[in-house]
Amino acid sequence: MRMTRLFGNTLREAPSDAQVLSHQLLLRAGMIRQHAAGIFSALPLGLRTLAKIEAIVRDEMNAIGGQELKMPVVNPAEIWQETGRWYTIGAEMGRFKDRTDRDMVLAMTHEEVLTDLVRQEIHSYRDLPALVYHIQTKWRDDPRPRAGLIRVREFTMKDSYSLDVDEAGLDRQYRAHYQAYFNIFRRCGLQPIAVGSDTGMMGGTMAHEFMTLTAIGEDTLLLCDRCGYAANRQVAQFRKPAAPPEALQPIHKIPTPGITTIQNLTTFLSLSPARTAKAVFMVATVSSGGEDAERFVFCVVRGDMTLNETKLANAVKAQELRPATEAEIRAIGAEPGYGSPVGVHDCIIVIDEAVAASPNLVAGANEVGYHLLNVNAGRDFTPDIVCDIAAAEQGSACPHCGAAMRAERGVEIGNIFKLGTRYSAAMGATFSDEDGVARPVVMGSYGIGIGRAMACIAETHNDAQGLVWPVSVAPYHVHLINLGPVGSDAEAAADALYAELLAAGVEVLYDDRDRSPGTKFNDADLLGLPLRLTVARRGLAQNAVEFKLRTADARELVPRPDAVSVARQQIAAMEAAIRATVTEVPFKSN
Repeated sequence: MRMTRLFGNTLREAPSDAQVLSHQLLLRAGMIRQHAAGIFSALPLGLRTLAKIEAIVRDEMNAIGGQELKMPVVNPAEIWQETGRWYTIGAEMGRFKDRTDRDMVLAMTHEEVLTDLVRQEIHSYRDLPALVYHIQTKWRDDPRPRAGLIRVREFTMKDSYSLDVDEAGLDRQYRAHYQAYFNIFRRCGLQPIAVGSDTGMMGGTMAHEFMTLTAIGEDTLLLCDRCGYAANRQVAQFRKPAAPPEALQPIHKIPTPGITTIQNLTTFLSLSPARTAKAVFMVATVSSGGEDAERFVFCVVRGDMTLNETKLANAVKAQELRPATEAEIRAIGAEPGYGSPVGVHDCIIVIDEAVAASPNLVAGANEVGYHLLNVNAGRDFTPDIVCDIAAAEQGSACPHCGAAMRAERGVEIGNIFKLGTRYSAAMGATFSDEDGVARPVVMGSYGIGIGRAMACIAETHNDAQGLVWPVSVAPYHVHLINLGPVGSDAEAAADALYAELLAAGVEVLYDDRDRSPGTKFNDADLLGLPLRLTVARRGLAQNAVEFKLRTADARELVPRPDAVSVARQQIAAMEAAIRATVTEVPFKSN
């Protein structure tokens, strides 16, 4: 491609609203353009990189037996109503009516459509196992699109779906995807880690997220360097410091004027936070009798811990959670700042397992200016649910080996879910087993955000001058620059080299513009193609072409007759280095 014909321009400065580096660089390099919050176009250079990521995805999906299909962006609402997600997903779902007043959905994921296909195409155990995938547009009306392509509203995803007769088959396909995802991301130049995660709106029995570590990530990951445990903070477990055993003491009310926080309470009483019970007041939207209802949830964690809302939502099967108002708190018999589960009513009491195992805690008295000493679960109040609802933090003990874990920020670049029969049972997607009995198909769902992957590559591979694309996803492999004026011998030599490179199958972007050498070199660094070839009068005097790798400072003169073969050798060496990163990864269920 000649740059004089290239659609799209480089920018000296990124727009002021581009806050993260990948967004800035992709805009400046003329790879993407923004139209509205979370809505982008990919320009030709950007589309080439996206297409290469897709090609890697297809290659690895095909290698594990995937068959590509294409499902529609627009879905009839009825299939989403069958699974119930029409009712449980809020404004994030794009809903509209067609000209016949029929409710429709802009697909945010494709489980419903796929399951509709399954019940049409799968009839017998002989039709299974199967694996299908597509690469398609999605729409999620995210209230907070941010960070360029990291968090958008319209995006392209690869989603694949495994279909099996039983959990053993699902396990095999799940593990195949686990390895395939490591292959995909490493071939793209990323260093992924797989972490256990919440199943969220997808449902199912197991999920992993594939993360790339970066300070711009919205997810917090808990990682153990000793044993390799890794989990999203939403579901991360940890060993909780055990409370020393002691005899239960009589409950006793004491004055604590103006003491409304755990920090002030522990200072006032000269106690460790682990000797206190922290009340958190939430209101959950739960399904009851086929209808949604709000329930007050009285949560208690030990004072040395914090509430994990995802764990709480899973514990009470909440569709949504929100903080309770002061009026709602008082309506159940509690008092803001002085709350405890002792004597409250009309609520679900959920306590962390560490609270249940810790005797004689200090808790609120549900009376302004007073706390209770020696509060004990089971004796002084009866919890409805006892489970892990505490959040793991930096330094928390690993649940497997006990070592201190570290917290890191990460961006999710892929996810895999064991759906089981969540969708097939709801939609009647069954098969006849060997005994002729109808059974629901056992399913898995597996996603990769294509644009987000490109953004994460840009976020990872850059320097002070611009992008530094891995050879596997670079828009072009070679950036050819002509430094001679129009009609010069240098221009003629660059034109001839361009033709030879194309004839040899080399992907080349040719800067044939009438611009200054400084502008051309700056743009070459900004675009970040792996190999730069420069044709100039000084080199031609020695019948040579200047070679420079984007990842290196050194330049070398290569004899003009050898330029094409050396370029191909250097590209092949970079490709081999990428391939060498693809190795077998042990599966970790966490």
